[in-house]
Amino acid sequence: MSVKRPTLADVAQRAGTSTAVVSYVMNNGPRPVSDRLRAKVVAAADELNYRPDRNARALRRPRRWRQIGLLVPDMTMPLFGAFAGRVEIEARARDHLTMIGNTGFDPEREREFAAAFIDIGIDGLLVVGAVDAPGTAAICDRARIPVVWVHNSRGMIDSPIVGADHRAAGRLAARHLTAAHSCDNLVFVGGFTEDTVHHGDRETVAQRYAGFAAAAGADHQVVRTDLTAEGAYAAVRGFLRETRRPPGGMVIGTGGQSAAAMRAVTDAGLRIPGDIRIVGFDADTAGVFGQITLTSVRQPIGAITRAALDRLLGDNAESEAAAPAHLEVALDTGESCGCGTGSGPAAVGHGAPVVPERTGPADGDQAAAGSGSRCGEPCSGVAEGVAAAPTST
Repeated sequence: MSVKRPTLADVAQRAGTSTAVVSYVMNNGPRPVSDRLRAKVVAAADELNYRPDRNARALRRPRRWRQIGLLVPDMTMPLFGAFAGRVEIEARARDHLTMIGNTGFDPEREREFAAAFIDIGIDGLLVVGAVDAPGTAAICDRARIPVVWVHNSRGMIDSPIVGADHRAAGRLAARHLTAAHSCDNLVFVGGFTEDTVHHGDRETVAQRYAGFAAAAGADHQVVRTDLTAEGAYAAVRGFLRETRRPPGGMVIGTGGQSAAAMRAVTDAGLRIPGDIRIVGFDADTAGVFGQITLTSVRQPIGAITRAALDRLLGDNAESEAAAPAHLEVALDTGESCGCGTGSGPAAVGHGAPVVPERTGPADGDQAAAGSGSRCGEPCSGVAEGVAAAPTST
């Protein structure tokens, strides 16, 4: 049974005014409305959970295309670039063009983009990795513009976040090392506190670490970084220089640190995976021909994007409620943990990179070909995808 969405007439009746006045309030014109009457209209709209009818708006526009806004924290990171590319494709299939704002992890810039996009006339806003969710939510709420939060967010909001289960991702990474490769003395590389990380996705790293710690047990260590490549290299080199016993396995908390952390391992004279087996997150599929492929936990970017757009552009409450908030992750096995190196451990630079076999269909996510285990062990969590080289995130 479909849920009847409130109309302009419903708001007008509740506020005790005309539909014309409600239209003036919702569209900020063309005629002025007194503050007292405006407050009554806004209160009535809130009580009814009214949203402007996008289909009615489209009828008033002599054109096919409508538009949404998309905010991402850093377009130079392949993960966020992948989100932006997928949103453009999926939104276009729904007759929406995408306006993109790169916030640079800056709360003021995030709010500025949100307000500017609303002024231009977007029908909704997707925010990937929000850094001021309460402030941005308030701007959208005042303008009666729907907003959907994707991947993660900074600040408390009373709305679901559509994204991967990051705690499950951390558990999957640790369990692969302990169960498939019998690694002990695991180490987690990343930062997740405000005093450590000023430019980066510390909320996601904190959730991944929580899952990692639950699976790794008490016998693990943390190499704290500021989530930059430079910071990761320096922290891992310093850790390996000081430790008396190198860890058996390493989980690198973000894709952007992977190449730097792995370089720090080899610069310390240690072999991957011969001395340290490594698992990361969100490997860049473009790096499949790198020197060594990274075993990586992958987010289903295509599924996340579709679920977010279902919530943003859903025509009724039922379609919004049916869109999932948290989606499962999968493990793409590569050479860095030992799964892609055949028999016996190899040092970095020995042999050609392995292009894994297909084990299932790609779904528009970060996958082009399936992965498969080559270590002769039961590598849990293996799913379709390319085991990609660690270049950047």
